[in-house]
Amino acid sequence: MSKLLIVDDEESICWGLSQLGESLGHQVRMASSAEQALKFAEEDRPDVVVMDVRLPGMDGLTAMEGLYDRIGSVPVIVITAYGDLQTAVEAVRKGAFDYIVKPFDLNQMERVLEKAIDESQRDELTPGEPRQVDGLVGSTPEMQNVFKSIALVAGSEASVLLSGESGTGKELAAQAIHRFSDRSAGPFVAVNIASLSEGLAESELFGHAQGAFTSAESARVGFLEQADQGTLFLDEVADIPLAIQIKLLRALEEGEVLPVGSNQRVKTSFRVIAATHRNLETLIKQGKFRHDLYFRLCTFQIEIPPLRKRVADIRVLAEFFLERFVDRQTGMQHRLTSETVAELERRPWYGNVRELRNAIEHAALRARGGTILPDDLPAAVSQSFLGMGETSPGSEAEIGVLLKAWAEAQLRDPEQAANIYEQLLALIEPPVMEVALEKFHGQCAPAARCLGLHRTTLSKKLKQYGIENS
Repeated sequence: MSKLLIVDDEESICWGLSQLGESLGHQVRMASSAEQALKFAEEDRPDVVVMDVRLPGMDGLTAMEGLYDRIGSVPVIVITAYGDLQTAVEAVRKGAFDYIVKPFDLNQMERVLEKAIDESQRDELTPGEPRQVDGLVGSTPEMQNVFKSIALVAGSEASVLLSGESGTGKELAAQAIHRFSDRSAGPFVAVNIASLSEGLAESELFGHAQGAFTSAESARVGFLEQADQGTLFLDEVADIPLAIQIKLLRALEEGEVLPVGSNQRVKTSFRVIAATHRNLETLIKQGKFRHDLYFRLCTFQIEIPPLRKRVADIRVLAEFFLERFVDRQTGMQHRLTSETVAELERRPWYGNVRELRNAIEHAALRARGGTILPDDLPAAVSQSFLGMGETSPGSEAEIGVLLKAWAEAQLRDPEQAANIYEQLLALIEPPVMEVALEKFHGQCAPAARCLGLHRTTLSKKLKQYGIENS
């Protein structure tokens, strides 16, 4: 049996967590303030502490330091209604065992409690120092997982690979990792590999000596050397020319670069963060990306979710952007109608947060009287316009992407989601059957064999879908 200390000024939260703890066979004590919790902890040391961030008087994050001073290392589970990156990082920096956003599921809390209790006999929690960041916004579980990952990896020297679609905020995540790292006082050097021409990529990355080539009238310091004592962010890392990948790998392994046209290596120390919207494992199989470089870049991977998979964040993001688009002439602050919010949440946002930001800025310019209506929004951007999915027309991969987008759209509507599988069959079976019948000149028996169906089953389905067998 373990001792749990629950700290929250909401009686309902305390009661629910105490019931959970007792049902698991643990001894539970409750406190309504940080000051009371510190007193209880000194009287009887808890094995695990569950503490809210927002408390009357001393806040929960400050109280964590007091706990460590009084009773040493103890697993602290932080709960909060404010699911921002700053809170997540500050909690982890101060040694929190985990971080849960209200409202939470008791099954989720049970799993975290069990892990914390298993950990309670160890002494691995080290308080850290908080810092500040801006830009990443989201309260959904998907973004909370991103915040936790950033908080966990920021304090290390591990190479990080950020993956996700274009416009999801990979560079913001990279900046956050840098700001919370021990290298935050050093430079953050962002390099978009896709913008570098293949002929100049080596010179841009590694620098060059004077006279190294025709136009090299003076020496140039490359991006890898510019990032010394800081962080190098390689955006669109999949576009690094294959011939340069081995030289980059060596630079990362040895901590030194060889400028083009020079025989003198230059020492440099930096943390590398890479980002891509492409599947590097597929490129490795195709021989377009080195597997050894992949493993060097991907010590720790963070997947940034597309906006359509965190619909609940859309309103929060839209309002976040609106605060920055105050009318410069009138000082007017725009607002969204419920109909506009519904339209924003309905759209697939293939351009992700970047597309949403542009849409909100567009709408703010068009709106009259400070109220943004659905008609003020620009037209939604299609997948084909963005060239999403590195697939050929009609390929299985493209069909999969389209079906996935269709399913996500259907599941946003509870009524449509109730019979989504039947809708899927009605969508894909008729064209397949029509093609099979056409191939066999309307003969049902060979068409059925081709489809792997009994002739009677095919006949019933043709009748069901109103397909004439001529």
